[in-house]
Amino acid sequence: MKLIILFFLISSLYADKPELFLLNNYNKVTNVTSWYMSEKLDGVRAYWNGEKLISRSGKVFSAPAFFIKDFPKHELDGELWSKRGDFSNISSIVNQKKAHSGWMDLTYNIFEVPNSAGNLLQRLENVKTTKYLKVIKQIKVKDKKHLSEFLKNIENKGGEGVVVRDGSLNYYTGRDNNALKVKSYSDEECEIVGYNKGKGKYKESVGSIVCKMDNEQIINIGSGLNDKQRTNPPKIGAIITFKYYGLTSKGKPRFPVFLHERY
Repeated sequence: MKLIILFFLISSLYADKPELFLLNNYNKVTNVTSWYMSEKLDGVRAYWNGEKLISRSGKVFSAPAFFIKDFPKHELDGELWSKRGDFSNISSIVNQKKAHSGWMDLTYNIFEVPNSAGNLLQRLENVKTTKYLKVIKQIKVKDKKHLSEFLKNIENKGGEGVVVRDGSLNYYTGRDNNALKVKSYSDEECEIVGYNKGKGKYKESVGSIVCKMDNEQIINIGSGLNDKQRTNPPKIGAIITFKYYGLTSKGKPRFPVFLHERY
């Protein structure tokens, strides 16, 4: 009986990992004229399956009834967000195990309608906005200068960056060069495989985390970790996002900086 109860408790916390579209990095050689650009919100990505909000990894968020009561029965893909530069607070709100009033500070910002027909704008027209459900504004790119000015404006306001997409395509999943993230720096994800002990003031905590990238390269990331994260770092096997500034002569990310754990 206890095993049955435990099974249902676990199944209520996790769902099948959703198949989503993912972003590649923008290359200035790519011609994105007539594509659509939008602000890349620095929140927590969430997939709405018609009943529940689910993370990229398949975790079911404990969204309160008042937050999702006007959500549609069809699928949505977007970002749980409050304001620029507020990722830690957003993450804290959505990752609590029980529904709570903190969700009143969030909105669910839609950039895709999975498995819907038509081009990007036609798919987004299927979204009926409410108090907690918004659609991220899509702007047609005139030329590279237009994109550059938009990116500069977003970053000057404290935003993370910009997303550019070929809006003429039907819905698809996976990662390709028809959906790109544009930033003044590059970022990637990697899996934590170990830790390096700190020195000096950090001798009793983590000095850096050891990470494995998709290409099997191993890198150490120390910058960007605060004191709390050094004492209680993301667990082995966790996927994190880091930023960097170009590549070394050996092809490794230069000056990697921890940003956040992926949820």
